[in-house]
Amino acid sequence: MSLLELHTRSLELAAAVVDTVQPEQLVLPTPCAGWSLRHLVEHMVGLHRGFAAAAAGAGPDPALWHGVPVHGVPVHGVPVHGDPVHGDPGGAFRHSAARLTAAFALAAAAPRPAPLRLPEVRDGAPVPFERAVGFHLLDTLVHAWDVAVALGPPDRLVAAVEGEPPLAEALLAVAGAVPAAAPDRAPGRAFAAVRAVDGEAGPFGRALALLGRDTAWAVAAR
Repeated sequence: MSLLELHTRSLELAAAVVDTVQPEQLVLPTPCAGWSLRHLVEHMVGLHRGFAAAAAGAGPDPALWHGVPVHGVPVHGVPVHGDPVHGDPGGAFRHSAARLTAAFALAAAAPRPAPLRLPEVRDGAPVPFERAVGFHLLDTLVHAWDVAVALGPPDRLVAAVEGEPPLAEALLAVAGAVPAAAPDRAPGRAFAAVRAVDGEAGPFGRALALLGRDTAWAVAAR
């Protein structure tokens, strides 16, 4: 499978997880420090919008990457922090993912796909197209895991990814390319210090360890 096909598959698997989020669950904590499930889903949808804009040639404007609101639990019949276009977490995710997939496909059709300008990578310096797609594949699957563990055991997602070796290998390869230097692993950054991994861990578990994710978080948080 091509990288774009693997990326599309990552979005499908993540969407299946986000589809299970109920409005009342948006207040749950997640492995992303200080973020509720609402913040996490809004961030994921915002990343879709940001990457789509970058694929269309937009500069590294942070405003294009802001989280996109999704409906929460209604208060007196009025949705909390809602967006009338996106009526639910799963719908918001799928709608924005479809737009991103189309944007990536259009960019990839060029004889020489242009690099993307990502505000949180290299201070907005151009990133080669395929590398940028790989970055988003990583974000998609790791954040899907974050959502899954906020709701319960992530076994189904992990099994689905590891059941497709090319996808699992792509995830592990991108995770392994994330710099392990201290400045890139500080509080408030996307990743924590690399963690030791159990010798029996599969590729998803090894990727999470490389990114500093605590695979025991689900147990500790409940």
